[in-house]
Amino acid sequence: MAETTPSYKNEKIGSVVSSKMAKTIVVEVIRRVPHPLYKRIISKRRKFYAHDEQGEAKVGDVVRIIECRPLSKLKRWQLKEIVRKAVQVTTDLSAIGIQATPEKRPSKKKR
Repeated sequence: MAETTPSYKNEKIGSVVSSKMAKTIVVEVIRRVPHPLYKRIISKRRKFYAHDEQGEAKVGDVVRIIECRPLSKLKRWQLKEIVRKAVQVTTDLSAIGIQATPEKRPSKKKR
């Protein structure tokens, strides 16, 4: 049997909702819990700011983050690995043979 070292740090898996900041990503973690009174399963969301040193995570990626020492006012998590990459959609219309034309705005009416 393979020996694995126990992880003492808290780990969470979530999807990246923002990667606009330098070396920082925002990860949304969804957990499903029963309502205390009605016992219906509901989804609760929480956002975590995580440190991404190489800037490799993009919006839509599913990532694993681990708890670390405070790095800033909001960052207490660090990117461990990218579990699944998001599908990147290109907006290059010339590749499929469509020519982009600018939209014409309606002129303002004088009153």
